[in-house]
Amino acid sequence: MTQFAVIKKLTAPDRAEVEVLRGTACGDSCESCGVCHYASKIRVEARNDIGAELGDRVEIEATTSRILGAAVLVYVVPFVLFFVGYALAAALSLGEGLSMVISFAFFAVGMGVAVAVGRRHRKNPITYNIISVIGHEAA
Repeated sequence: MTQFAVIKKLTAPDRAEVEVLRGTACGDSCESCGVCHYASKIRVEARNDIGAELGDRVEIEATTSRILGAAVLVYVVPFVLFFVGYALAAALSLGEGLSMVISFAFFAVGMGVAVAVGRRHRKNPITYNIISVIGHEAA
């Protein structure tokens, strides 16, 4: 998975802090993109084996499977467990209110699993590599 970023700080000879502009909800094609509150910037550390300089616009790469795995863990697993909880409660012919409580309990378990796995993987975070310099950001 590749993204575009700007180098904001050189942290070591082979490392740089880059700022990645995350996409907007509208896909950057609406008339009010300048004021869109859905756009956000995140900073990550990237390996800089190509010698990119401060202010360079670069393309960074991360392992797609790691990013998709994290997304599934955070976004899909809790919701799947929510519906499994509801289906289980419905199969046991429990009332609607109790079925909802059980659904939310299963959802909470899914969130707990996501947090636990995230903490375990903190020692081995997703790594980014600068793969090319696209240009230089005007000061």
